[in-house]
Order: sequence, then C-alpha cells, then structure tokens
Amino acid sequence: MKVKLKKPVNWFGPYQLAEAICFWAKKEKDEIGMDREPDWVYDFGTWLAGEKNDTWLTKFLQWYDKVRRKFPWNQDVIVIDYWDTWSMDHSLAPIILPMLKQLKARQHGAPNVDDEDVPKHLRSIYALPKDQYDVDGNHFARWDWVLDEMIFAFECKVDDSWEEAFSSGKHDMKSVPCEWDENGKPTMYTFEEGPNHTYKCDYDGMAKVNERIENGFRLFGKYYSGLWD
Repeated sequence: MKVKLKKPVNWFGPYQLAEAICFWAKKEKDEIGMDREPDWVYDFGTWLAGEKNDTWLTKFLQWYDKVRRKFPWNQDVIVIDYWDTWSMDHSLAPIILPMLKQLKARQHGAPNVDDEDVPKHLRSIYALPKDQYDVDGNHFARWDWVLDEMIFAFECKVDDSWEEAFSSGKHDMKSVPCEWDENGKPTMYTFEEGPNHTYKCDYDGMAKVNERIENGFRLFGKYYSGLWD
C-alpha cells in the first residue's frame, strides 16, 4: 500500500487577493483578542469581488481554482496492493492508530457523544450546563473517553501481545488413540494433557478485553463523522 495525501488546496478569492496585496497592513485585534485584517482591507476585497460577487476577477479566480485543483501535484496518490485486503483490518489499523492519537493531542473541540456510550459518571445529567447556550460539564470529557477507547481498540489490533498477559505455563499435549478398527489399528485420536502440561489461561479476563476492543470499534464507526478538528 502507498498513500500520499496532498495538503488541502485553500480557496483563493478576491478577499484573499486583497490580503496578499496588502500584506504590509498591520493586524488588528478583534473582540476576543484574535488577529484580523483591518476593515479597509476587507472593504478592498469587497470592491474586488463586486456587490454580487460577479466581477471578471471573481469569475477568473473561480475558474482558476477549479483548474489548479486538477494539477498533478495537487492530486492524492493511493496505490493498493492485492495483499492489502488479505487482512484489511490489520492493514488499516497502523494507519488509523497514529491519526487517532494526533487528533486527541491536537483537538480544539468535541462532537456530541450520547450518554449511553460512556460510563455513568461522564453523563450529561451529572454536570448540567450553566445555561441553554452552553454544553454540559462533561461534554469534552465524554469525547476524550471515546477517543481513548478507540485508541485502545486499535492498539490491540496492531499488537495482539496483550493476550499473553492472560496465560502462563507451557503446553504438553499428546495424541492418544480413542477408536480402533477390527484389526486393532487406531482410527481416531484425541489430545490429552501430558505430565508437564502447566498451561493456564484466564479466558474470562480475555473475553472482557475483547468486549472492550469490539466496543472501541463500534464507537469508531458510530462517531466516524466526528473525527475531524
């Protein structure tokens, strides 16, 4: 598999052209303290665009935007080999995992997460919003928890050595005949534990981890459209 996703091509219209022409203009602070262009630069962009956004310049920039998005250097490169789908879940896991980790580290918001998908202490009814325009106190904590569950699931898919923590000892199994034909020749065998068999496995504990893994994949599917920043 070979995947090379190009950086998204940003729209460049009359207002962006005005900012580029007036690159020397000193930034101003808006009402929340963020840098912004002076009003006169915005007014210049409005003049370039026209009242109905239909000047020849606007039409040219719209045409050029469509053309440049088709340039070869702006195209994604995706090559899938036939063996990539032998175990497609394993092929995708090492790609998805670091993306989930980066999203959690760099996120600036959170989508709505249903109370039914998180532990009780993270549900909205235990941290009501201050007013009707605000989110509840657990809004962002719920999303962090969901991301952690997704990450856990994909970590286990990438590295299944977690199963080793639930077993110990060594196998010592021997094949023993259990059925014979009329000539006394064995026709069927069964496996029995040998004298050095010490293998033990906590299947119940392993099942609980598997249940958590499957729930992580379920959450990944349910909130797939929320995986953006």
